[in-house]
Amino acid sequence: MSGAFPETQSAASIQITSLSPTLTSIAQSLGRQSRGRGAHAWMMEVSYPPLSRADFSAIWSFIVNQGGGAGVFTFKPDGYKDARGTVTSCTSAVEAVGATAITVTMSGSLLQGDYIKFASHDKVYVVTDDLSGSGELSIFPALIAATTAAAVTFDDVPFAVSLTSDEQQFSRGPADLHEFSMNIIEAV
Repeated sequence: MSGAFPETQSAASIQITSLSPTLTSIAQSLGRQSRGRGAHAWMMEVSYPPLSRADFSAIWSFIVNQGGGAGVFTFKPDGYKDARGTVTSCTSAVEAVGATAITVTMSGSLLQGDYIKFASHDKVYVVTDDLSGSGELSIFPALIAATTAAAVTFDDVPFAVSLTSDEQQFSRGPADLHEFSMNIIEAV
C-alpha cells in the first residue's frame, strides 16, 4: 500500500530520531577509529491522544492496510512539517551527491531545524544554519542524490516512511477511547 497518512487528528507527541550508522573499532591501546557509513534515516515515534472510535477509524484502517513494514507512505509530522522561517519561495541549483552546502535562490529565510525536500528526492534534509535570502544553504545529511534546478519544498514537507514493525496494535480504554502509537522510519 502507499498513500498519505490521514491528517484528520493531531498527534499528542512526536519523538524524532536521527539515525546515522557508523563503524567504530577500539584497539587494545584504547585508540578509537570510526567512520560514517554514508547512510541516514529519520525515525519517529508518534503517539495520539485518546480518540473516539469514529475519530480513530481512519488512522487504524490506513495503518492495517499498509501490510506491516511493506508499505511506504507519506507522513507530515505536526509541528515540523512547515518551515519556521519566512521563506516564500526557494529554488536549488544543480549540486552533486555528497554536498552539504546547496546554492539556493530564496525569498525570505530558512532557520536551523527546518526540514526541506528537494525536487525528485524522497529524502528529507534538515537546515543546519540560518539563511536569509539567496546563498549557500547548509543541510544534513549530505545529498544522497544530485539536485536539479527546481523548487525546494519547505512547507507541508512529506516524509516517505514505513512502519518499523509488522505488528500494529491499539488499546480501547475507559469511555470507549482508543489509544494508539506507531513507530516509523524514513524509507528512501
